[in-house]
Amino acid sequence: MAEHRTMQRDALLEAARSLLSEGGTEALTFPALAARTGLARSSVYEYFRSRAAVVEELCAVDFPVWAAEVEDAMERADTPQAKVEAYVRRQLALAGDRRHRAVVAISAGELDPGAREKIRAAHGGLITMVVEVLAALGHDEPRLTATLLQGVVDAAVRRMELGAAEDPDRITRAAVSMALHGVAG
Repeated sequence: MAEHRTMQRDALLEAARSLLSEGGTEALTFPALAARTGLARSSVYEYFRSRAAVVEELCAVDFPVWAAEVEDAMERADTPQAKVEAYVRRQLALAGDRRHRAVVAISAGELDPGAREKIRAAHGGLITMVVEVLAALGHDEPRLTATLLQGVVDAAVRRMELGAAEDPDRITRAAVSMALHGVAG
């Protein structure tokens, strides 16, 4: 029974990822989750009390996977500059991944304060990864700089999500250049 419930919960989360990546937070509804999984809408409520609860669960499951991939890429880099570049490049490479697209949709959505706080905490964990590197590069305010760097990454992800005229490689190169050289190019 417990294994069956876990499978249904996983199916609901997978359906939520699909809905979010296809249509953003507006697409994430309990009728849509029920339709995608073949469960009755009342069954969806047995697993999640609200859309925010679904989002919180996705954050708990997906953000650590994403952060671990970014951290792994940074660990393989051998200089502080290469670590910053890996931080930017890995996140942008993940932008095409469905898990990541769901996280982007969640981050952009209208959510209750509890869900927003979970997302902020997850982003804070990402930012913390690069603070030490920025301190090693001599930044006086490495946490502030890390937050601004993440803003560049987030803007690049949004640009990709919009299907901008530039291809993703150009957006990535521009974001890496901005991260490493600022507006000096």
